[in-house]
Amino acid sequence: MTLDTKEVLRIAGEHLEQMTGHEFDVLTVEPPVSPEAAVNLSKIISKLSPILGNLIEFNVVEFLDDQDEFNGLGQWKRQDPGFPDAIFDGVTPQPGFEIKAWFPLSTEITARFKDSQNHFTHDNTNVCMLAWLPEHILYGKPQIVDVVIVSGRSVAEARDNHYHNPPHYLVLEPENTSGRTSNLQQTNTNGYRIQDPTAEQLLQANELIASWGEDGRRYKPTPEYQAKLRELMNICNYRLDTNYAKMDRIVHPGLEAFKERVLATSFKGMTARQWDQLFRLSSKAEAKLRKAVGSLETAQESDDQQAAQKAELMINAAEKEVADADAYVIQVLKERLNIKEEDAGQLLE
Repeated sequence: MTLDTKEVLRIAGEHLEQMTGHEFDVLTVEPPVSPEAAVNLSKIISKLSPILGNLIEFNVVEFLDDQDEFNGLGQWKRQDPGFPDAIFDGVTPQPGFEIKAWFPLSTEITARFKDSQNHFTHDNTNVCMLAWLPEHILYGKPQIVDVVIVSGRSVAEARDNHYHNPPHYLVLEPENTSGRTSNLQQTNTNGYRIQDPTAEQLLQANELIASWGEDGRRYKPTPEYQAKLRELMNICNYRLDTNYAKMDRIVHPGLEAFKERVLATSFKGMTARQWDQLFRLSSKAEAKLRKAVGSLETAQESDDQQAAQKAELMINAAEKEVADADAYVIQVLKERLNIKEEDAGQLLE
């Protein structure tokens, strides 16, 4: 039996989708000792995502290598560093998966996807995103709650089509580094946002773009088009966009549908979106409190009594909002997750 690249990706993808519900036994978050501790835990638990991402990569490679369909045909391997994370050695062009972990109660899907469209000419790499949560929302063993698999090429194209908008926003390919050793080769695109253009600069830039033809604004990863973009960068000032290529902002239909599906899924009697909104209550109130405290400090430094009195009123209102938010969150945690007051001294045992 032989398999081509598409068949390997299809079969592997079907197996990966079956990982929903998989628990990671090597890591367990202990129950919070009190509802107050649970509120604090809700603000930092997303930081486990990088660890979970690595665990998932190891598990995916071992999981796929155990599947009967691949016996005798090749071997799944993890690449670290390297792109993609998991590859199948035994078929040409080489199939692979880029693995992304997402904690649905974090602010957004912060994983980035910056690889050039030129990497996906054979469409032999898929993106596998796995959403995870602790089994009891805030504590317990981490488990995969949903999986989506999409074409890597489609993600790269969606990213470039979404961001690229000359002259206001440019996506640029990396320079040709094929002559370097593999660890020094550049494969990532970058986004650049126009910086305070003058009317004359905009006029000149738009005239240049118009000279490119009817599809001059359509993104192309070709050397010829990239040369045109670099010519445009000589007219206007641009700054590197540090938020470029976050997967939550790419507007890929498959990823957007996955995100909505996960956020609408119920866990412990509430949807993931409702849990997310619950844990944001305290953070939003605390942000207001910090802002009010900052206003008071500014007023005191400038000896503005009226502004200081106003800031003190804002602080009192914000402190009440923080207390109310925490009280509501604590009530829900008691009812939904059975988190009750314990002896805090056990933390040091």
